[in-house]
Amino acid sequence: MDPRMRHRILAAICLTTGLALPSASGAGESPVVVELFTSQGCSSCPPADALLKSFAGRRDILPLALHVDYWDYIGWKDTFGDPAHAERQRAYARHAGARMIYTPQIIVGGMEHIVGVKPGVLEKAIRMEAAAPDLVSLSLRPAGDKVEISARALGPIPDGTIVQLVRVRPSQTVDIGRGENAGRTFTYSHIVTDWTRIGLWNGEVPFTRKISAPGKDETVVIVQEPGPGRILAAAVLR
Repeated sequence: MDPRMRHRILAAICLTTGLALPSASGAGESPVVVELFTSQGCSSCPPADALLKSFAGRRDILPLALHVDYWDYIGWKDTFGDPAHAERQRAYARHAGARMIYTPQIIVGGMEHIVGVKPGVLEKAIRMEAAAPDLVSLSLRPAGDKVEISARALGPIPDGTIVQLVRVRPSQTVDIGRGENAGRTFTYSHIVTDWTRIGLWNGEVPFTRKISAPGKDETVVIVQEPGPGRILAAAVLR
């Protein structure tokens, strides 16, 4: 059976019956990653930006705002826009067999795709992902002027699993000068400023790495199936 389908079936059983799923680490220890693909130039995006902001302080959710650049042509260049974010969104679409990408669009746990602002659907998807057993134990800790990453597989993981370093700015206020949101001021949150692959891993031995400290931005590490597919673990050092 496809591991993604098995994951969804197990999570659905847990939600509908209240049974705990077996895991060496227990279900839900890793926060559920919620990626919002958004744009300052998109008039439909502010409610989604506000929804992502509402997750601040929740330890069970790791919200990430990936600002895309493909709306820049309508009059306002997104100050956080990055073509790499748009390419990540397209890669998700290709992996899922989808033909279109949208803003706003949310990806939960690398698995569930949600177009538009649908808080109820989003919370259900978050619960579904949180109910699944952790397959990787992941931790970050300061080590002098470095951050030490330590990951250990709790079961079989795909060869070519990707370990990724993400830098996240907690918040920043922007005055929009042109485009669909001209004249409005927004305080954006959980802004991804950099996303870098730092290694491939098959889980046979623990993964350890030391990286530079982040400065003012937060350090996030995400372990994800190739594709990009399901997010196996995530951790943040604030």
